[in-house]
Amino acid sequence: MAEFLYKGVNERGDSVSGAIEAVDRRVAVSELAKQGYFASELSEKAGVAGGEEVFSFARLKRFGSGRIGSKDVLAMTSQLSTALRAGLPMLNALEIIGAGQHKRGMKDLLSSLASAVSSGESLSEAMAEHPEVFGNLYVSMVSVGETGGILEQTMTQLSLLLERDDKIRTNMKTASAYPVFVLVAGLVSVVIVLTMILPKIIETIGGGVAVLPLPTRMLMGISDFLIKFGWLIGVAIAGGFYWFFKWKRRTDGLLKWDSFRLRIPVLGSVLLTIAVGRFARTLGALTKSGITILHALSVVRDTLGNELLGREIDRVAGKVKTGEPLAEPLGNSGLFPPLLAQIVSIGEQTGRLDEMLLNAADTFDEQADVAITRFMAIFPAVLILLLAVVIGFIIAATLLPILTMNLAGAGF
Repeated sequence: MAEFLYKGVNERGDSVSGAIEAVDRRVAVSELAKQGYFASELSEKAGVAGGEEVFSFARLKRFGSGRIGSKDVLAMTSQLSTALRAGLPMLNALEIIGAGQHKRGMKDLLSSLASAVSSGESLSEAMAEHPEVFGNLYVSMVSVGETGGILEQTMTQLSLLLERDDKIRTNMKTASAYPVFVLVAGLVSVVIVLTMILPKIIETIGGGVAVLPLPTRMLMGISDFLIKFGWLIGVAIAGGFYWFFKWKRRTDGLLKWDSFRLRIPVLGSVLLTIAVGRFARTLGALTKSGITILHALSVVRDTLGNELLGREIDRVAGKVKTGEPLAEPLGNSGLFPPLLAQIVSIGEQTGRLDEMLLNAADTFDEQADVAITRFMAIFPAVLILLLAVVIGFIIAATLLPILTMNLAGAGF
């Protein structure tokens, strides 16, 4: 809760001022109105209350206890789905779930949602006020569930969608942990050998750099450059990352980057398979909830995680708007697999598009799991091979002068 200072007038027109505690500004204005006060000025009070610093909800989210992650939203959605299926009223469900939260950010979020619902707002309207937590897909499905009176089923579908996305993220993080470790450990080892160990070995050989074999002179040149200009390489790498992320935030940069990612051998097919599975599952869940196909496509567009595919969905939506069936532009896109177009075509002909898409999503998700496993089996092997080549060159370049001296001493 935050404390707000207000100035205004009451119902008789007299000036009033004071302080009121509320979750946010909107709730504060609502509470003042209930008391017959009409605020002309309202500001959050900064300072200490009860020995603790008063934080607003927006500030809390920037700190550890207030940061709301995807797992928090998934847990809340599952709990809300269970509570609604059990017959609990929405307000009671939000209050009960909020009371069981240990994270301060989630407590404040659910308190804000409960306050908004108690003041007459719908759940989707309350969630739309927190776009950093609830995306367009989430709000759209909740809105349709409320309108059609099937909110408990919609929340169940949302829970399944979020659970699948969380599973993919977890699998990717788990599978990439070992390759990242191998790469970092290998690079650190190479830098240590070149900057600390190699110079000492070469010093013991003597004879000057000019008499050393070519591979050894090349390695010494790299070593000298790292020792003298290593800081410059660090600055260049940091600047490169800064420029890359700034370029990627631009629309044209994001489009080029996402197009490049889909063309990467092996990895591109993995990313495309994941996106196709997400497209089928999300579109199936939206249409099952009663959302029109054009609205569903506009929502799905932002869930694929790829600007190139998103623009293709925009083109498909434009074709559908002119009266074409969904399957035809999907099949002509060249980006989505023919199987998806065939499934959509059968679903449109039989009137079971949502069911067909959800069934197909399971198949595509299985393919995505297999593709991820295959990629993560190949990628570490490639990294190890490259590191072996680098380390082998370093060892050869280091041993060549020693072997040359031994051979010369033996008269060969």
